[in-house]
Amino acid sequence: MSKRDYYEVLGVDKNVTPEDLKKAYRKLALKYHPDRNPGDKEAEEKFKEAAEAYDVLSNPDKKARYDKFGHAGLDGAGGYGGQGMSMDDIFSSFGSIFGDLFGGGGFSFGGFGDSRSHGGARATSRGSNLRIKVKLTLEEIDKGVEKKIKVNKYVPCKTCGGTGARNNSYETCSHCHGTGVITELRRSLFGQMQTQSACPYCGGQGKIIKDKCPDCHGDGIVKSEEIITINIPAGVSDGMQLSMRGQGNAAPHGGIPGDLIIQVEEIPSEIFERQENNLFYNAFITFSEAAMGGAIEIPTLNGRVRVKIEQGTPSGKVIRLKGKGLPDLNGYSRGDLLVSINVWVPKSLTKEEKAILEDLGKKPNFQPNPSKQERGFFDKMKDLFN
Repeated sequence: MSKRDYYEVLGVDKNVTPEDLKKAYRKLALKYHPDRNPGDKEAEEKFKEAAEAYDVLSNPDKKARYDKFGHAGLDGAGGYGGQGMSMDDIFSSFGSIFGDLFGGGGFSFGGFGDSRSHGGARATSRGSNLRIKVKLTLEEIDKGVEKKIKVNKYVPCKTCGGTGARNNSYETCSHCHGTGVITELRRSLFGQMQTQSACPYCGGQGKIIKDKCPDCHGDGIVKSEEIITINIPAGVSDGMQLSMRGQGNAAPHGGIPGDLIIQVEEIPSEIFERQENNLFYNAFITFSEAAMGGAIEIPTLNGRVRVKIEQGTPSGKVIRLKGKGLPDLNGYSRGDLLVSINVWVPKSLTKEEKAILEDLGKKPNFQPNPSKQERGFFDKMKDLFN
């Protein structure tokens, strides 16, 4: 089944403010929350659908990509947009919103949760995200590229296997009796509700380390240098962010690793200018070539091509080379290469050259005689961008 439009899901338009977007999501989250609809699969799906829509529209980069390409523009973009969300994803990402809705703290969600598990399960810590910048040339953006990046990050301690304990030396937490959570009963708009929060004494682990690992001092993680292979898809643009799930910092005590967030930084080209997927190139020709016509060579991202110059080509004429620009991120089409023809005018002349030009200037063909059919600058620019 095809996905519904995210704006339709949340009942907002494209100009919605961040605050109104959050209000719209909170309203749906309250309506379809699992605690209010126990065992209702349809409500659960609508709850997930609203969370996925909010995940995309609340993120400026994802929203811009969705507005331009729709659901297809989110494929491989990281996060949840375009890939569906599990209940664990939702409570992990938007737990604070649910806390506001239901009076704060964690809740019994039938096993779903953020960094804390609920319903008696032990807490699972999560590592922090890593952010890096990757510089790309237009040639790399044109074809996509594999990059090997060296990063310093937290990795599981090899001595203790990431547990933080020497020889797995643990004892059960006496405060939560091994459950990892503290349970409380609270009154709310919907009556008495059971809330759960991570045990502050064991950090939600349900157990306490008796003998800490000497290398990681009980954390289960250490700093290390690692080589990560990143596959950048063709068609990315400056400022775009990609995400690699689980390639960020390792979490303490064997928890869930964070993500690696890759920000694309486009290296300005000395040859081309870019506007979305179109490329622009300035070509210079001699007066003789403009008057008599001929052919010139033009560079592209995939080698040089010959372009025909019509007889009587004026300076400022734009030649469009279809499909010689950059590919769309979804790979369905390519932009164009727009070549602006500029007639080279020398800055100084010899006496002989001046005499020749003065003689030519007196000839009838060299006298300005624009026709009504000649279009002005603004007409040409309209053509250029249509």
